Amino acid sequence: MVSMSLMRIVSPCWKPSVEGENSSNGGDAAGRAEGLLWYKDSGQHVNGEFSMAVIQANNLLEDYSQLESGPLSSVDPGPQGTFVGVYDGHGGPEAARFVNERLFENIKKFTSENNGMSADVINKAFLATEEEFLSLVKNQWLHKPQIASVGACCLVGVVCSGVLYIANAGDSRAVLGRLERAIKEIKAVQLSYEHNASIESVREELHSLHPDDPHIVVLKNKVWRVKGLIQVSRSIGDAYLKRAEYNREPLLAKFRLPEPFNTPILKAEPTILVQKLYPEDQFLIFASDGLWEHLSNQEAVDFVHSCPRNVGLLFMIST
Repeated sequence: MVSMSLMRIVSPCWKPSVEGENSSNGGDAAGRAEGLLWYKDSGQHVNGEFSMAVIQANNLLEDYSQLESGPLSSVDPGPQGTFVGVYDGHGGPEAARFVNERLFENIKKFTSENNGMSADVINKAFLATEEEFLSLVKNQWLHKPQIASVGACCLVGVVCSGVLYIANAGDSRAVLGRLERAIKEIKAVQLSYEHNASIESVREELHSLHPDDPHIVVLKNKVWRVKGLIQVSRSIGDAYLKRAEYNREPLLAKFRLPEPFNTPILKAEPTILVQKLYPEDQFLIFASDGLWEHLSNQEAVDFVHSCPRNVGLLFMIST
């Protein structure tokens, strides 16, 4: 069962729209706020309907989310589709905000250069956005060293020509609600996996990438952390764990490692899934880890399916 507290958080996404509040695209243009909750109950995109909710846990909102619908290329004519991004910031909002501004633009750039959408296009866009942010860190290092410890987990979905692309770097998750016709039930299908040191396969990957570092993952206060500092193994940003020149003052001591490193400890390269969409595929959920700490995949799918708008719905929540 979905807890009542979580129902209160996400149910505004399906509140009936107030007359006069909707714009011509089928939903209110700017969304609405109630305290630390911001939501947009319904909107239209190329492939259907979407709803969004952002639950702010801190006074400073570090997370960003994005939906772009229409041209996926910077040249015309080009492919049309829908782009979804959930950017879960940590250490500050700068990296998530930067990704929100630059990743989709890089997607369009590489789609144009490669004459179409592909997993390679998305991978290039992630890495280009990473390099751009690291350049920003370099330029601001002396007067704003804290920016070297700022990062963002990035979950992206692209729907183009009947194909779904899911790219993830961090611990957010995408889940598909699929109709199982034989039993007439909606089943949850996880489309991404988290890059979190709490997962054994992630720790094994880190050990294989850093065979000479016995402390690449450390169990600290019953939580596995990369170098005892951070749970995620992939992100955009976190320059202090990717470039050794930031492992020094004036960066705060709590972020500095006692020994130098020669290769990046974290990666920005996403894992990417590509698959066709079928009529049985009812809706997608894109969410940061704050949701999945409270709901299983199936509980989230059951909740979305139980709401009035459930066919072709794209639902995102960032907490």
